[in-house]
Amino acid sequence: MDLDKIKELVQLMVDNDLVEISLRDGAEEVNLRRPTAGDVVVSTPVQTLPLPQQESEVVPEPVAEETEQQAAAARTKEEEELVVIRSPMVGTFYEASSPDNPPFVTVGSQVTPDSVVCIVEAMKVFNEIKAEVAGTIEKILIANEGPVEYGQELYLVRPR
Repeated sequence: MDLDKIKELVQLMVDNDLVEISLRDGAEEVNLRRPTAGDVVVSTPVQTLPLPQQESEVVPEPVAEETEQQAAAARTKEEEELVVIRSPMVGTFYEASSPDNPPFVTVGSQVTPDSVVCIVEAMKVFNEIKAEVAGTIEKILIANEGPVEYGQELYLVRPR
């Protein structure tokens, strides 16, 4: 996708007061999000070295942040045989259709390609996410009502 098309999309968002837009055209995909007044800015703490005149030798430990690539690399050989169900969009993950209902799936649940495994809410639209694979849910990788990113791993499934 060229820069002019992206500029047009951004202008469309501004003109129509849109916060987020996601488009897919074949292999090309664009996800744009504008900051809103309610957005929280998250900053990463900076590690500082103690000054030489300090008597204390306390040095803060670096903050450990595990990325998706590190998580994938850390998988055991057994987990490599599993299929990943990923979020197709940015939003909020819900394991059930309402707080009073049981989760769509739990560890050990059998799923088919048409089985709904969760809901991802994006811009007040509740999107049912299907397994798209037949097998058994082996691991749930996200907490209920947690934020999800595009492509984030949600479940590990042992295929049949």
